Amino acid sequence: MKYRFIQRRNPMIPEAEQKYYAFAVNSGKMTLRDFAREIAGRSSLTRGDIENVLLNFIEELPTFLKLGMSVQLGDFGSLRLSIISDGANSPDEFSVGMIKGVRIIFTPSVELKKMLKDIPFELLKQ
Repeated sequence: MKYRFIQRRNPMIPEAEQKYYAFAVNSGKMTLRDFAREIAGRSSLTRGDIENVLLNFIEELPTFLKLGMSVQLGDFGSLRLSIISDGANSPDEFSVGMIKGVRIIFTPSVELKKMLKDIPFELLKQ
């Protein structure tokens, strides 16, 4: 994985000197079609079959998240929704209008974390 440096201030201590931090470099974009093609190369299914399954998965995922379910994706991890809201002084003072939105929370599995543990890093040459 390639990285570069970004100089930033600590937002908690604005008067502190800026420091350099590693920043991951995006090396491109992988489309759903590209992903399906890669999987098809390792499977007896066609790219179209795999793309169809992935598109159906993407269409159905919000249905289960809206029902308040956590969606477990095997050794990949799980997805769930979290609510963003303003606070109230008591439950009686809370109204649905105080809910500002939802956030999708992804929790990687232990297996995925292990797979990503030994990433080789390389400084991007300018």
